[in-house]
Amino acid sequence: MNTFDTVLVANRGEIAVRVIATLRRLGIRSVAVYSSADENARHVAEADDAVWIGPAAARQSYLNIDAVVAAALDTGAQAVHPGYGFLSENAEFAAALAEAGVVFVGPPASAIATMGDKIAAKARVSQFGVPVVPGIARPGLTDGDLIAAAGDIGYPVLVKPSAGGGGKGMRLVSDPADLPAALAGARREAAAAFGDDTLFLERFVLRPRHIEVQVLADDHGDVIHLGERECSLQRRHQKVIEEAPSPLLDPATRERIGAAACATARSVDYRGAGTVEFIVSADAPDDFFFMEMNTRLQVEHPVTELVTGLDLVECQLRVAAGAPLGIAQSDVTLRGHAIEARVYAEDPANGFLPTGGAVLGLTEPAAPIRVDSGLAVGTVVGSDYDPMLAKVIAGGGDRSEALAALDAALGRFGVLGVVTNVDFLRFLLADADVAAGRLDTALLDRRAGDFRARAAADDEFVAAASYLWLRRWDAADPGLWAQPSGWRIGAPAPTTVRLAAGEDIRHVAITGDPVAATARVEDGESRPLRAELREGELIVRWGERRRRYRVALGGGRVWLAGEHGVAALSEAPEDPVRPDDEHAGDAELLSPMPGSVVAVNVAHGATVDAGTIVVAVEAMKMEHSLAAPVGGVVDVLVAVGDQVKVGQPLARITANAGEQPHA
Repeated sequence: MNTFDTVLVANRGEIAVRVIATLRRLGIRSVAVYSSADENARHVAEADDAVWIGPAAARQSYLNIDAVVAAALDTGAQAVHPGYGFLSENAEFAAALAEAGVVFVGPPASAIATMGDKIAAKARVSQFGVPVVPGIARPGLTDGDLIAAAGDIGYPVLVKPSAGGGGKGMRLVSDPADLPAALAGARREAAAAFGDDTLFLERFVLRPRHIEVQVLADDHGDVIHLGERECSLQRRHQKVIEEAPSPLLDPATRERIGAAACATARSVDYRGAGTVEFIVSADAPDDFFFMEMNTRLQVEHPVTELVTGLDLVECQLRVAAGAPLGIAQSDVTLRGHAIEARVYAEDPANGFLPTGGAVLGLTEPAAPIRVDSGLAVGTVVGSDYDPMLAKVIAGGGDRSEALAALDAALGRFGVLGVVTNVDFLRFLLADADVAAGRLDTALLDRRAGDFRARAAADDEFVAAASYLWLRRWDAADPGLWAQPSGWRIGAPAPTTVRLAAGEDIRHVAITGDPVAATARVEDGESRPLRAELREGELIVRWGERRRRYRVALGGGRVWLAGEHGVAALSEAPEDPVRPDDEHAGDAELLSPMPGSVVAVNVAHGATVDAGTIVVAVEAMKMEHSLAAPVGGVVDVLVAVGDQVKVGQPLARITANAGEQPHA
């Protein structure tokens, strides 16, 4: 086929790395773009060329159409692959590239525009026989129009914005009395997020499942589908775990929903790879309804690649170059099962607050497990962009094999330096309903409150203490008194390390030297210990067990990746001997996430009562307020607008005499 010599990838993170990998395999020169925050990012390092396009803020870099088009022209790129997110579904961007003589690896601007307007999209696909959810959808609907129509549609109803996606502006309303307030809130949110407050109503499908179909279309009249993906495991309308094929659909329904997806693509003269999303009742899978079409490559496309054997990026490039698909519907065969889990920088045990920090180390499962990642050691995860870090994808002969393979793979995936949701993903995979395929879009949110962070095991406390102990040996000057041997007349004294893993605090006592020592946790059994460091790997034999850990030190914590997963432990100072010791009740407010300071509510040097809100931090449109745990005098360490890291001190409070922090 005729293809391109140079393709610019107008994205970042794992999708940019993934697209670059296909370009490299095809012998096509790749060009990356990057912001100031991504100068040392993995996608920049892996591309053949790279162009700086602006500051960290996405609107000044990855969303800057003029900068991206200029980068394509300056580097001689004949085509631009947009990935997903950012400008991937921006009709103005596709038109600007066409005007500049650069191929957009995606559908025509007209298809993007039609499918980007959910009201217009529903009207268009219904003309082609595609079933749509009963509702009311036309431009200019007032709140009065929507309220009047809701009774005929039937409660519960779903209020949805015509523009945008990702669940923003959506409201589920079961009681007619709640509809006016829901409409007002949805309009405000939609206007703020998309600059368009147009709303429409749909009947809410009970026990809904989110099932989408991958389509491919070329300029020669060919449209095929590659089967469906089940995407029902979502948190607040954001997908977390996806799989192919869906455990719900039988072959006859699969054929019908695939035909509906192809009809959707034909309705807008589609070209390239796209995904048609349907809502399906878990109680009546024969009934499916068009929800929307994503006119781009989806995050979850790897599961389709695993069961079909196709490279969807290669298919996109082929079509963009004007070639036919080269594959007919009868050639598409689904083999086995594939499941993907998204790894996010978030803390599920702490209300899913965003996390961040420098990546100090990585452990990843080996093939045949697939890992799509934008991470590298040294990557700094901040709050400028989406918190998704990587995707772990596993396949198997059937669904149970794929589930088991994914769980095992997640056990071998670790990010040192950044708290992630990996333990939560494994918690979901162990759920009985997930294992049985009894899914719906609210299942994850129902289960989230049951999750508890994994407690660090004794062997992890010993490993962290051994690491700190070995570092003291390495740093000590030769000589009896400098080394942490515990030498004294009589029996040697132990070196005691007090460690905290979350709220779990334990003492580890180590006696001896690295060649021959013993260790115990609290008042437990003292067992023989031997520990050594080898190029970032800690090898610990405690008692009869020998364990290996990837280890790193950063942010005041020892990070361990081992057989239990990732653990982060920090040295904890001993409690004061006397509770009335000076500064015994002092407190420090630490940022729970990377982000921006949006409010400082007290003046430096002010006296506050316990419970007073001192400062607020925002990240990913999530605001978190920090209150004084003790009454006293405040030392404010930040100002409004400051960018802060997770764990960074924001304020210190010198406690009033005799006052202790509140639990």
